[in-house]
Amino acid sequence: MSSLVFRAKDIADEGAGPLYLRLTRTIGEAIESGVLKPGESLPPERELAALTGLSRVTVRKAVQTLVEAGRLVQRRGSGTFVAPRVENVEQALSLLTSFSEDMARRGKDARSVWLSRAVHAPSPEETMALGLAAHDRVARLERVRMAGGVPLAIERASLSTGVLPDPETVGASLYAALAERGLRPVRAVQRISAANLGAADASLLEVPQGAATLRIERISYLPSGRVVEFTRSLYRGDAYDFAAELQIPADEKGRMA
Repeated sequence: MSSLVFRAKDIADEGAGPLYLRLTRTIGEAIESGVLKPGESLPPERELAALTGLSRVTVRKAVQTLVEAGRLVQRRGSGTFVAPRVENVEQALSLLTSFSEDMARRGKDARSVWLSRAVHAPSPEETMALGLAAHDRVARLERVRMAGGVPLAIERASLSTGVLPDPETVGASLYAALAERGLRPVRAVQRISAANLGAADASLLEVPQGAATLRIERISYLPSGRVVEFTRSLYRGDAYDFAAELQIPADEKGRMA
């Protein structure tokens, strides 16, 4: 495959412009046509330079251009790969469901890559959101949520240890763990804003630094009105659409009849 995609003649035939852009177009067209498939690795930089007859500096610039465009992903110690195709997910804002439940309804295999599960002293933000007292502690759960092998979101949840004494007991679903304790939330308030990913979070989601993301803060409540969960999530902007049904207020319907 490599010898067919990265021939020096084909690079030269890619029209005018800097050599790195010609190589960028060659790789991009190979991805679009399916010659280079999602998850497939590219040859190392030295080998690419030899195949194309270009300098390693030119090859590096072309690859970086495609990484920044989200067409390629680089994994430290592993190499450069064609980025996976991301199927767009539509999420209803009217339903309070967990990521695991949402993916199961779509027939997708959901899993988590745990980054942290531990008990900490609360931050001022957590103290306010959860209504904690001076000496309360919080269980923090931080993980990357994946479906079909593709990272879709980073979820950072905080709960009082009165609600979740041991965060290590949480498995695939936080809400399932809360339901076992009779503490599953029944309503929530969410705030959604646009943001750009920093380097660390972009690496976790395998997208370029600065990529668009949807930042969601959620505070969830028990039937009693007690706050049970404070979660801050980052959803890939290229993977999620959030949909909400809107209705005319009841006092307006009569006037429009």
